[in-house]
Order: sequence, then structure tokens, then C-alpha cells
Amino acid sequence: MATTAKPARRIEPGTYEAYMRDCPAVALLSTISNRWVSLTMCTLGSYGDAMRYSHISREIPGVSQKMLSQTLRMLERDGIVKRTVTPTVPVRVDYELTPLGQGLYGLLSQVRDCAVDKTDEVDEARARYDTRQADE
Repeated sequence: MATTAKPARRIEPGTYEAYMRDCPAVALLSTISNRWVSLTMCTLGSYGDAMRYSHISREIPGVSQKMLSQTLRMLERDGIVKRTVTPTVPVRVDYELTPLGQGLYGLLSQVRDCAVDKTDEVDEARARYDTRQADE
């Protein structure tokens, strides 16, 4: 017996359903849920002013030069970060959140604060789970 796949639903322009695989909102959710994106946006947002690349790099422990460059480029492409080049010697490059980025920062900073507040509870839950698993 042959089975037929259900035809894919079309997404009308201007309407988004984040639970649909082909929805453009899924790409944005994927971007903002990235570890380095979150840390970069929270760094820029908490500073509240334009930052140079080296300053951002110092504020984010463990980020490689390549990863930070890729992250900033991706955020600039998505309209979340503004990159300003000042033609001096040496060239000065500053990054800051756009109004879109500032709105997303408001949400990400709440998630960050929640993670900080709930870390002990999560650690305790993990320990209880690991103990149960070891006993089975």
C-alpha cells in the first residue's frame, strides 16, 4: 500500500508560523538562540554604546576571533547590529545595536537574568536526576 505525503502548507507573505519548518521566523529563532549571538548582543546591549571589536572580544570569555567576526557579520546582515567604519589610521570599527537589536536585547537580557537566577535550581534538579539514574 502506497502512502502519500501531506502537501506542504504555503506561507503567505507577511504571515509567519514559527512551528513550520520552512517559516522565515525559524531562521531568526535559530539565530537569536545561538550562544555567541546571545552573548554578543547582551555585551553590546549592557554597554549601551558603540563598542570596538577588541572591547567586545575582551568581554566575552572563550569566543574566538573567527567566531566573533562571523557573529557580528551575521547580526549586521540581519539588521540587529550596526557597523561603523571611521577612516583613521588605524581604521576604527565600532559596533552597536540597532533599534531592532535593542528590542531583541530586552528579551535576551531577561532570558540571561533568568538563567543566572535559576542556575542553582537547575544544578539541583540535575543532581537529583543523575542520582535516580545511577540507582536504576
